[in-house]
Amino acid sequence: MHSEARTWHAHAKINLALHVTGRRADGYHMIESLAVFTRFGDRVETELADSDAFSVSGKYASAVPLDGGNLVVKARDALRDAAGLEQTPPVAIRLEKNLPVASGVGGGSSDAAAVLRGLAQTWGLSIDDAELAQIGLSLGADVPMCLAAKPLIARGVGDELSIVPGFPALGLVLVNPGTAVSTAQVFAALSRRDNEGLPPLPRTFDFHSVRNWLEITRNDLEPAALAIQPAIGRALSMLNRAGSGFSRMSGSGATCFGLFETGNVAKRAAAEIRGREPDWFVAATRSMTSEAD
Repeated sequence: MHSEARTWHAHAKINLALHVTGRRADGYHMIESLAVFTRFGDRVETELADSDAFSVSGKYASAVPLDGGNLVVKARDALRDAAGLEQTPPVAIRLEKNLPVASGVGGGSSDAAAVLRGLAQTWGLSIDDAELAQIGLSLGADVPMCLAAKPLIARGVGDELSIVPGFPALGLVLVNPGTAVSTAQVFAALSRRDNEGLPPLPRTFDFHSVRNWLEITRNDLEPAALAIQPAIGRALSMLNRAGSGFSRMSGSGATCFGLFETGNVAKRAAAEIRGREPDWFVAATRSMTSEAD
């Protein structure tokens, strides 16, 4: 049984601001985060097959487990459990891994989201976004965010989402100094967990209003991650040297982003950083707008 192979984008998730506002009794941290999703990311291909298969290619393929420990496989199995075996014949899934692993840009969660979306269509399931988000949440707190893949504010453990209308595409350069950082380790090293939430968003959005707003926000995970992995500081200073309008670490690191006024300026900055640090992960990209399909 075969169908046309279809390709799905797994966008990188960038936490422009991330405030840790508390901790639940079950140990999960409460957050408030403004997140955007970039055009650059991983790609997932799905098609019906004679038996289930999962393969990985791309620059960071070697860091991806191929067994049930992988979120892609977990996503396939979770959707199959929800829809029933009758509706979910064997599929081949191919992942092109362009994002570094454990790098604070939601790569694994975004891959899982792309698989949920892709297989729902490949299998022709009548499943709505809310159901998909529920299945996603069972895989990880970031998956519902990555299913939405639009500029949004995430609250709670990352599961309460509100899309931010009218948010512009931002020119971004992503830089990772080639070091994986454990999210659990970063959260464990936090000096305090009851910080203030995000300030109100600007009334109108453009490069300057977004940058000015970011100046009064934080990534509460950055100091802890910097202490664990000093290379993050070098990534930030590289972005600043290359003319970034605003630089910060995303998520729990080690990927950092720089904000640039245009795509061309971002491309030039990325080339400059790549010239200095050829072994680093460096990508110039744009974020998706609220209206992006």
